[in-house]
Amino acid sequence: MIFARRTTPSPARAARLLGLGAYLPPRTVSNAELSSRLDTTDEWIRTRIGIAERHIADPVTATSDLAAEAGLRAMKSARVEHVDAVVLATATPDHHVPGTAPLVAHRLGLRQIPAFDLGAGCSGFVYATTVAAGLIHAGTAGSVLVIGAEKMSAVIDPADRQTAPIFGDGAGAVVLTAGRADEPGVLGPAAWGSDGEHADAIHIPAGGSRCPSRTVDDAKNQYVHMKGNEVFRHAVRHITRVTQEAAAAAGWRLQDVDRVIVHQANARISAAVAHTLGIPPECLPSNIAHVGNTSAASIPLLLSHSAIDGQLKAGQRVVVTSFGAGFTWAATTLLWPTGLQALV
Repeated sequence: MIFARRTTPSPARAARLLGLGAYLPPRTVSNAELSSRLDTTDEWIRTRIGIAERHIADPVTATSDLAAEAGLRAMKSARVEHVDAVVLATATPDHHVPGTAPLVAHRLGLRQIPAFDLGAGCSGFVYATTVAAGLIHAGTAGSVLVIGAEKMSAVIDPADRQTAPIFGDGAGAVVLTAGRADEPGVLGPAAWGSDGEHADAIHIPAGGSRCPSRTVDDAKNQYVHMKGNEVFRHAVRHITRVTQEAAAAAGWRLQDVDRVIVHQANARISAAVAHTLGIPPECLPSNIAHVGNTSAASIPLLLSHSAIDGQLKAGQRVVVTSFGAGFTWAATTLLWPTGLQALV
């Protein structure tokens, strides 16, 4: 049985979007470059996935480096120098132990505050904002820096035609602060859930406690393995459903939603979601062509780019929705606030 739980912010105290930032490593890898070493073509990648290029971090750059840069930009956007907690959504931490979030907090000069990682695959950022909203709702924190950051290139087999064209590196972040439930920018009720029956559809077989990696021969099993067709089918179904649930929980009709910010997994998934929901494709901003699938970084990157491109305007009804490894899924809503300046 699958259980989905919702969290509703208190009418008196809720989490409000205050700052927004993003960072992409400078190097881009084009489809032509990939095609020179893989059995694929630019046309196939564009047609099947919708990607033209992706950003790839250099070998000495870690997830914490990407996260710290995005976090710094979000804090500058919010015009704050301190937050009460840091939540980092990532599937590619610097190390198994310790967590990456405390290092990021230290890099940002945030001393003696709680900081922790959250792993929910591509749904991780929306999961993390929901957890952060709970901290604010409870009065445990007055402000939280939520970051989604990934160095997917570290866990992707460069010789794998199925996964190498899809994933990119990057980070995005938001600052959430305490506000009133009737304010623009406040996160609405969250709809979320999981289904571990399909845990092997996107997974790294080796390296964890189930299958510790001890030899060089395990190298292939330390990369992401993915069942593409299965992921596609479940992604469309769950994103569609959780988007409907989040909109309904906010008291919105789907036809009144102005923008749907969908995790950038595959352009065809986004198109199928728009068709199933009956929402015009132009209401679904996209940046997958230039950044690829950046897992937990996808949503905050798209929020930042859409804000800068003018696709997110004050007063618009926005649904943020995601699906990822686990399987996990999550969505929430907000009225886009006035005066928010994304820094990228």
